[in-house]
Amino acid sequence: MVEGMQPAELHSGMLILHEKSKQKKKGAGFEHGFIKGTCENSLFTDQSGPGSDLHHLPTDVSAENCISRISRSSPPRKAILATSPTSTCQGSAFPFMAMPQNSTAENGFCFAQTLDFSCPSPPPCKPGRTFDASSGREPRGTALSNGTASSGARSPADSCAEPLCSATPGDEETQFNEGIKYVSDEGEELACGWGGFTPRCLQLCNTSKGVLFFLCVASFLQGMTVNGFINTVITSIERRFDLRSYQSGLIASSYDIAACVCLTFVSYFGGNGHKPRWLGWGVLVMGLGSLLFALPHFTTGQYEAHSAAEVGVCGGNQSLPCAQAASSLSSYRFVFMLGQFLHGMGATPLYTLGVTYLDENVKTNYSPVYIAVFYTAAILGPAAGYLVGGMFLNIYTEIGREIDITPENTLWVGAWWIGFLGAGAASLLISIPILGYPHRLPGSQRYIVMRVSEAHQLKDGSHKKASDPDFGKTVKDLPRSVLLLLKNPTFIFLCLAGATEATLIAGMSTFGPKFLESQFSLSASEAATFFGYLVVPAGGGGTFLGGFLVNKFKLRCSGIIKLCLLCTVSSLLAIFIFFIHCPNMPMAGVTQTYGGSVLPGGHLNLTAACNTNCGCLQETYSPVCGSDDIMYYSPCHAGCKKLSENLRNGKKVYHECSCIDKTLLPGPGDAEAGKCTSSCAKKPLLLFFMFMVILFTFLSSIPALTATLRCVSDRQRSFALGIQWIVVRTLGGIPGPIAFGSMIDKSCLLWQDQCGEQGSCYVYQNSAMSRYTLIAGLVYKVLGTTFFIVACLLYKPPPPESAPGSSDASDSGNGDLQEHKPSLPAGEDM
Repeated sequence: MVEGMQPAELHSGMLILHEKSKQKKKGAGFEHGFIKGTCENSLFTDQSGPGSDLHHLPTDVSAENCISRISRSSPPRKAILATSPTSTCQGSAFPFMAMPQNSTAENGFCFAQTLDFSCPSPPPCKPGRTFDASSGREPRGTALSNGTASSGARSPADSCAEPLCSATPGDEETQFNEGIKYVSDEGEELACGWGGFTPRCLQLCNTSKGVLFFLCVASFLQGMTVNGFINTVITSIERRFDLRSYQSGLIASSYDIAACVCLTFVSYFGGNGHKPRWLGWGVLVMGLGSLLFALPHFTTGQYEAHSAAEVGVCGGNQSLPCAQAASSLSSYRFVFMLGQFLHGMGATPLYTLGVTYLDENVKTNYSPVYIAVFYTAAILGPAAGYLVGGMFLNIYTEIGREIDITPENTLWVGAWWIGFLGAGAASLLISIPILGYPHRLPGSQRYIVMRVSEAHQLKDGSHKKASDPDFGKTVKDLPRSVLLLLKNPTFIFLCLAGATEATLIAGMSTFGPKFLESQFSLSASEAATFFGYLVVPAGGGGTFLGGFLVNKFKLRCSGIIKLCLLCTVSSLLAIFIFFIHCPNMPMAGVTQTYGGSVLPGGHLNLTAACNTNCGCLQETYSPVCGSDDIMYYSPCHAGCKKLSENLRNGKKVYHECSCIDKTLLPGPGDAEAGKCTSSCAKKPLLLFFMFMVILFTFLSSIPALTATLRCVSDRQRSFALGIQWIVVRTLGGIPGPIAFGSMIDKSCLLWQDQCGEQGSCYVYQNSAMSRYTLIAGLVYKVLGTTFFIVACLLYKPPPPESAPGSSDASDSGNGDLQEHKPSLPAGEDM
């Protein structure tokens, strides 16, 4: 008999368990107990006095749903199991888990001995069937936490007339030594496999770690393809298929357009469906998109690079064709757009359903760590895409063909298509194991039982609708689902805060290399590599660290929002570093005159007496660094007449440059191809604080995502993530680069001249660029800080004590357990 319980009484078919007043045994650190069993047509209640409700449990209720909490408090309380003559009460005992006295069970509670009811005729209870690893089935039948089961009932009336009995002591000892078994009466197929093919070896991967591995590979491939390869090869595709910049911009935007179109449908129906199947088919569609993106290389003729006459030196053939007929190859942009559309469709389930599937199948405390690892893989993907894509671009697009031009030539087109072939094949392969995972992982139901609901409580109580098991399974519930989320102010302001952070991330990822290139006078490839060295440790490390901090300090929803606020304020303070800037390298005709006097901003004067007779064209921008440490627009504008056959430090060298004076000897000087090296003393300081801005921006990403999952009802989590992604992309990801780009373009000093039309910017004024970057960063960081403050103030957590089956309980029907629960053993959780 459980200590604190008086003998059972049977009144009018009701088994009444009396509980003494609150007793705390030494070492028994618990306030709540559980009685578990499988009940059909039964009534379970926690009667604490007048007005208590008697909750009806459905016939097909699962073992974990059949829970009654006995709160050990005074006055005495009763737990009543009421049965009707036609009901079947399975479960010969409703025991506490068989644990030694004062031991801690895996949900963190300490239990006394087993609750035992003596039987007039002692037929021993047969051990319950437990999960079969080879088949992966959790058989229908009894479902007791300690693995015991009842004997077969001869008839409903007979079974209810018999007293409840417990397993034999020997059986209990065996079950305790083997560990607690979790089984279900739903007959679910929980094996890893495809249809009836569920080999035993695959069950080794049927764990949360196995799912995490395959989802990390999928997110890595998505990041490498969409955010790595696409950005790396877009210039080569423009050159190969004669595309304009706005056409390549449409190709890049097709991904976000597809994601916004599909997010509502996928997150709503996939969230209530078989998530691994949605994920697997999504990764497969993403792989098909990559293969389709590479298709134009094989359906077009060979690329012919027509090398023009030597241009650039003074007196050379400076003629360049301006008017070119539109090529029919530009029609292939529609194929690229379709490939990107498939990328967007396939990646949609990954960051909505993938996150919720991980969250549902691991312990709540470990969920942020799993999600952080998942997103870290997604951040490392683009870094790998830049590195691998850059390597492929050094290979000529027509592999095996002899060519007389080098990758430095503006006519060079690299093998842009190889990366898409490899990523597409890898995505098709990785989709196969993902499709084989079950609807939920074996043993995951225990985490649902232990989960503490932290959903925001609406004043009108309309959040109770989301706890209905049938809610969200039809299209008719879609408007109500949207309305419930719109009435959740915490969710709304977390979405807005995420949008501001996404704007900064999108702007920094697009224009961060350009900022470094301008400030430190680097080449485009050097700036991209430099920025990669900043983003990988700061972005990847910040993402993982954010999830780790949530797990380490066991933060609840309000604490998580405060952590996000702290990170945002820290990055807001660090962004003031953009008050500092490096001075522009002097450039003849742009920042100063050829005589050395300062030119007012926006006034160009590229012609001087030293290059008047050279016939230089402004369309040919090829900067050189003179021996006087002044940059020139091109070798022609520097008055250089000869090109040396020998390279200096791997760069071309021009001689007899009439506009360059030798520092010591009289006569014309020489120049090296490329920009002059900056010797800015503020470089380490700028890089350090840029690292801090990126670190704290990414540090808040996983906590903000975790807070989003916590502040909505369990059944709305996938849909909530979908809505959040729509808001983030619509208000942040898509307009972010446009907003930053328009701000930065205001600081341009030298625009490209394409036969009279303005092209891209060649030279920026560093002081103006820093100033505009500071303004944009401050605006969005202040907005983000404000949104996090409002979300924290408006968040209304569930009450400390909630009755079982209340609206804020999880879909398993358990109450809101507010007390601190020690963690399970690490090896069992992770």
